[in-house]
Amino acid sequence: MDIERTIYLNKLIERKENGLVKVITGMRRCGKSYLLFKLFYDYLLSIGVKSESIIRISLEDELCEGLQDRKQLSLYISKRINDTNQYGIYNL
Repeated sequence: MDIERTIYLNKLIERKENGLVKVITGMRRCGKSYLLFKLFYDYLLSIGVKSESIIRISLEDELCEGLQDRKQLSLYISKRINDTNQYGIYNL
C-alpha cells in the first residue's frame, strides 16, 4: 500500500528548480526517505528525467559508509555529473 504524501511532494515539485537546497526534516520513520526515494523519484521519471541523471544516496546504507566524509561525497557526485545533463542530487 502506497502512502500518499501529496502536500510534501507538491512542495518539492513547486520548488525543484529554484536553485536552493531542500532540507527535509522529521522524526525517525515518518517517511522522509520514502518521499524522496520513491515518490519524488517516480515523479522525476514521469516528467522525462532519465534515471541516470538522478543521483540518490542514502548515507545510512553500509555501501555508502565512505561517503559520510564530505570530500568523498563530493568526489562521488562529481564523477557522476557531466556538463550536458541537468542533475537532481538528493542526499539523505
